[in-house]
Amino acid sequence: MLDEIGFPRGADLNDPAPVLATFFYCSRAADGADDQEVGRIVELAQRSNLTHAITGVLVFGSGVFFQWIEGAPAQIENLIASLHRDPRHYDVVALDRSEGKRERLYPNWEMERVEADDIRAVLQDALGSAEDEHNAAALRRILKHLASGPLQSLGRSQSDQ
Repeated sequence: MLDEIGFPRGADLNDPAPVLATFFYCSRAADGADDQEVGRIVELAQRSNLTHAITGVLVFGSGVFFQWIEGAPAQIENLIASLHRDPRHYDVVALDRSEGKRERLYPNWEMERVEADDIRAVLQDALGSAEDEHNAAALRRILKHLASGPLQSLGRSQSDQ
């Protein structure tokens, strides 16, 4: 159970920066993954992530998923394994993966959906409020990756272009 959103019961509040694992990836949606299906994914993720103290953001647009998840290392490892087995997407590309003592970027978001057009603004906002240099560096790398091309082309292999 959780005392506060994102903090397991009994968490040491004098130690505000827990060890968190983060995973940011993109993938391509399988046929049939439309807005309605993505809505169902978000609803299920919100319930599951609340139980496992995982927070994050999901972006879907142009048939591409971007997702940032953060939580306890064991919980994130389990979720990553589940993501790789999920038939609703393929070509999972890890953009950033780390573990360290830091604050959450999305402490109150069990999983929120952000429209593709808004992802840069969301990441810029997170960068502007990031106090942890590891988070700031990861956000700068992600923004640089997004600036490298249109959302439709990110995560595609050379043979697909």
